Amino acid sequence: MEKSKQHSEKDCSMRCDLHTHSVFSDGIYTPSEIIAEAKRLGLIVALTDHNTAAGLPEFMDAAQKLGVTAVPGVEFSTEHKGKELHLLGLFVLPEHYAAVERMVKEQHVLKEISNMELVERLNQAGYLIDYAKVKRRNPNGNANRAHMAAELLEQGYVTSIREAFDTILRDNGGFYVPPSRLQLIDVIKELRYIGVLPVLAHPLQELTELELRELLPNAIAAGLAGMETMHSSYTPETVSLAEKIATEFSLLSSGGSDFHGSVKPDISLGTGKGWLCIPSKIYSNLLAAWKCRYLCSAPRDNAAQRLSLLSHRCSLEIPFEHR
Repeated sequence: MEKSKQHSEKDCSMRCDLHTHSVFSDGIYTPSEIIAEAKRLGLIVALTDHNTAAGLPEFMDAAQKLGVTAVPGVEFSTEHKGKELHLLGLFVLPEHYAAVERMVKEQHVLKEISNMELVERLNQAGYLIDYAKVKRRNPNGNANRAHMAAELLEQGYVTSIREAFDTILRDNGGFYVPPSRLQLIDVIKELRYIGVLPVLAHPLQELTELELRELLPNAIAAGLAGMETMHSSYTPETVSLAEKIATEFSLLSSGGSDFHGSVKPDISLGTGKGWLCIPSKIYSNLLAAWKCRYLCSAPRDNAAQRLSLLSHRCSLEIPFEHR
């Protein structure tokens, strides 16, 4: 099926993009700039920075000011059977921030060690990198390979961010050694416990169909609610396969561009590589599931209080729905 044909078969009069990154992880746009662009495009949008909720207050404040339906989220770097897998936590409320930061605290320590070892290897090889300068590229000081790539570009060692990732910073290239990561099943359980919706990010980017099918029973038992069936890295055939698997396992569908700005210049907000179309119904289904889980996760004696809080947040503080 041609990409343009697939795009036209979906109702894109109302669209969403539930996977984006800001300067608080490895993106180029500020959270406010993502909201402004979503406003221009008429998008429902989620912010899902890697392993941090630091950009969410600015993101949600900007959304409220501009009247944009916004979903606060986080993308967790996890591991399962030796493979790196990413997990989205959607509908992260302010009351969840402390729990999220507690979950990723150890991850940040391990990442910092990995970064310092990477810089040491680069310097020894003649790529002179000032790690303190690299860290200043991120508002919260958490550096990653994207920031290293930007520094290599600025120093003239490469001609583009992509070249840096394809050569000096590539996996198994001798310089970069990934840190140990959180276990996928453990993170799913923790998100389910605190009332955040766990959604597997672009699983067919890292896993074969067989590997995904083997993973899902345990992940669902732990509390997995959905998986990305639409993503910029997917072909139309991959989208069809992902949707088939999600249906078979009674998982909710999600989707996003994985927008980073000029770090990934071929990916645009809302449309990915030009053909991505994620109907707003995807967002509505996820929201409905989250509301149920959020209420059901409350102790019985606190359910009424949570119901009141949820109603208040959905109608006033967090513009999850168009009014």
